[in-house]
Amino acid sequence: MPTQNLRSLVGTGGTKVGTFLFEFATPGIGQILKAAGADFAVLDMEHTGFGFDTVRQVVRYCQAAELPLIVRVPSQHRHHISRALDTGADGVMVPIVSSVVQAKAIVDAAKYWPDGTRGVALGLAHERFAVRSEPLVPRFAEQNARTCLILQIEDAHGAAAADDIAAMPGVDMLWLGHNDLSVALGEPGAFDHSDFLKAEQATLEAARKHGKSAGRLAVDARQGAQFAAMGYDFVSIAGDVWLLQQAFGSGVATVKSGQ
Repeated sequence: MPTQNLRSLVGTGGTKVGTFLFEFATPGIGQILKAAGADFAVLDMEHTGFGFDTVRQVVRYCQAAELPLIVRVPSQHRHHISRALDTGADGVMVPIVSSVVQAKAIVDAAKYWPDGTRGVALGLAHERFAVRSEPLVPRFAEQNARTCLILQIEDAHGAAAADDIAAMPGVDMLWLGHNDLSVALGEPGAFDHSDFLKAEQATLEAARKHGKSAGRLAVDARQGAQFAAMGYDFVSIAGDVWLLQQAFGSGVATVKSGQ
């Protein structure tokens, strides 16, 4: 398993900083991010063309770098959740979780008996292809203990149910999907609107109350620091596309200005 276990970081002090991978699923990406000080990375399947063959590769790249990898799956479908975990991902991020019923179904799909009904196939990528002779039950417990579940709060229903969702065993983190939340509230991009702020506060308070983590994506490092001060302990500094654009754009401006 990775030296730094993702689930062991949940609910702990200090800010964990990572980024999203939307484009650069390259062999060196895990080691590049690790060398830069990343605590985690999120591989996005929801808004990209990435399929499970790509997920399998990026999991291996990040395992080689001992960098915890979260896969944001494209839906709440059972096969998306369990397949991502079977590739060896340290956790899954699941979009638009609006109720306790949905959260329970996600936990059920992600956890082995007795915590869920995840289909059994051991000795594969999530066990690092190890040849093992132990009984099934302790191996189930081992995988249940390392599997991290991040549920996205992206509408008013999810925010209203945040306390009950965060209270559930197996749920490790609430991640605020700020853009979708603002759209669902009828105020696209109005992140200072009272309805948005109320939903955000409910999400943060639910995570804090139940000893779970809270996460959010920032547009840049400065905003990430603001989120950390607000109580988010998992912060993504933008994503690979925007980080490259920001750095290169700044470089272009510097060269052309002669300063």
